[in-house]
Amino acid sequence: VQLQASGGGYVHSGGSLTLSCATSGGEFTTLTVGWFRQVSGKEQQFVAATTRYGLQTYYAESVKGRFTISRDSAKNTVYLQMNNLSPEDTAVYYCTGDQTRTVNPLERHEYDFWGQGTLVTVSS
Repeated sequence: VQLQASGGGYVHSGGSLTLSCATSGGEFTTLTVGWFRQVSGKEQQFVAATTRYGLQTYYAESVKGRFTISRDSAKNTVYLQMNNLSPEDTAVYYCTGDQTRTVNPLERHEYDFWGQGTLVTVSS
């Protein structure tokens, strides 16, 4: 499975961005897709995930109410809509996927496939 993240950029505090994770080479409907982010020098942090068939979604407490993860089966793409961004959201965002039915979507080490990161910079 290949994943291609895009949509990062520079925004002012309070602004919005939508990240996209285009997938290929796998069965999209059975793919669990997660978003993680990383600040230089720190560990990757879970942000959000959508499980196979879109049955469940998960969010980190720090982004609940501001971020929304969604999936478009027609485009084999998962989106992360990010609203009311703050400088604390500045990071490289990575999308990741796994076809395993029992994957724990909150744990980065459980994912088999990773895309390249896309940088989100939020100014104060």
